Amino acid sequence: MPLIVCDITMPLAESEQRLPDYVARRLRVPPEAIRAYAVVRRAIDARRRDDIQRVYNVEVALHGGSKAERRAVARRRRPDVRPLKTITAPPPRPGTSPLPHRPIIVGFGPAGMFAALHLARLGYAPLVLERGREVRTRHRDIMHRFYRLHDFDPESNLLFGEGGAGAYSDGKLYTRIRDERVGDVLATLYHFGAKPEILTDAHPHIGSDKLPGICRRMRMAIEAAGGEVRFGARLDDVEIADGRVSAVRVGEQRIAVSVLLLCIGHSARDTVRLLAQRGVRVEAKPFQFGVRIEHPQELVDRWQYGPMCGHVALPPAEYWIKARGAAGPAGDVFSFCMCPGGMILPTNERAGLIATNGASRSSRSGKFANSGLVATIRPEAFGGDPLAGLDYIERWERAAFELAGGDYAAPAQRASDYLASRASDGTLTTTYPLGGRWRDLRAILPDFVADALARALPVFDRNHPGYAGADAIVTGPESRASSPVRLPRNTETLESANVAGLYPVGEGAGYAGGIISAAVDALRAAEKIAALYAPILR
Repeated sequence: MPLIVCDITMPLAESEQRLPDYVARRLRVPPEAIRAYAVVRRAIDARRRDDIQRVYNVEVALHGGSKAERRAVARRRRPDVRPLKTITAPPPRPGTSPLPHRPIIVGFGPAGMFAALHLARLGYAPLVLERGREVRTRHRDIMHRFYRLHDFDPESNLLFGEGGAGAYSDGKLYTRIRDERVGDVLATLYHFGAKPEILTDAHPHIGSDKLPGICRRMRMAIEAAGGEVRFGARLDDVEIADGRVSAVRVGEQRIAVSVLLLCIGHSARDTVRLLAQRGVRVEAKPFQFGVRIEHPQELVDRWQYGPMCGHVALPPAEYWIKARGAAGPAGDVFSFCMCPGGMILPTNERAGLIATNGASRSSRSGKFANSGLVATIRPEAFGGDPLAGLDYIERWERAAFELAGGDYAAPAQRASDYLASRASDGTLTTTYPLGGRWRDLRAILPDFVADALARALPVFDRNHPGYAGADAIVTGPESRASSPVRLPRNTETLESANVAGLYPVGEGAGYAGGIISAAVDALRAAEKIAALYAPILR
């Protein structure tokens, strides 16, 4: 049985080809005793900035097989060397209940793609309804029509279309959830074109330049397995009869439904309102709101790497920071979706709004880094109506659009000027593709969020000199960090709490916060459907 050897540290100056020597030293065996090895996790330890180390977890097989490996474990007698335990799950056993109509999946973002792929491979021939366009046409709509002409298409943009918001996101694959399906999701993304490092890096990342191709290849696999993906197919209505979903309408077409997976993403606000009107239970939940802050990447590298900044073996630096209690009773101000070497992107789903998010290419080679800085807003801040959070966010997004001139340029302010309550002037350099204009950002933020940022920025600047300086550009709002609503569901079946056959899934349903967690949530729902219903014979 192979071994897992954890926390092998190597200086940056050492070649990774020396890794077997370090593993052998840990196991107290000669290097030639190692029959095979594979890196299963790779990270950078920059806690000591004058002595930055690579850290590895390695799977190892020794000559002499299980007997030699047991001796190695006995010699070490510490948890950093242990047998590799493999658990082989039995193949899923399909249900037996007849499924009159093929499953329908609304939305083709990360959740919709993984649900469709799983069900298609098991023989359920799912039908995916995606309101936007396939990724190549979508790319032209964004790059030419929106970025160059400032002509926004509400059905083909950075949120709607093949791949959903995930197709043009940073592609971060780090997640805090502990679920055996995470490895399956990573392996699937690698199979469809992600770099192999996502299987081993501690904070894996794909890149906004690679994601569209992965999405397209996943769609082709779904179709090859018997699924169907329809673009330009917006969900216009849902019919519910006797407490069960019975049909959907797409334009003039009525489609009978047995099982409906809602993978709509966090910005399909019109769909959430439609569901509430039709009686689907919706509840308000806390969400995050704030700004994007942009720094020269070289500055971020100096914070994290100190005198070793610029070393060829070091990747562009990231950070995760928190100002405890800066938001008062609401809690902390913290960084969100930090994008090294990246750019700021627009994430509005309707005309006349400004919302921002971050992304980076696979190389992360841009000159600037950006991150969200957000505080948590609780439902009591905007009343008891479950949909009031949607209106609350839209109010500030519309204010940002109007404040910056009404042409999709983003309002921006130097962090130092924000703290001093003065106007910014001079040249504005931002990676936001539609440009920016100097404005007072307090005009587009709730008072308590604006005050929380004013308390947090000096804290961050003390720990990271220059964080709130003149080179730090604040842009906003960052308003799509999480959904303000949740569609409650049965914890056992994962169906809607009050509508049978309706499966709210992923970020838009309030059960995920990124590519991996959305995909895992979708797989859980697809597994529930497959365990209940028999595959469709075609």
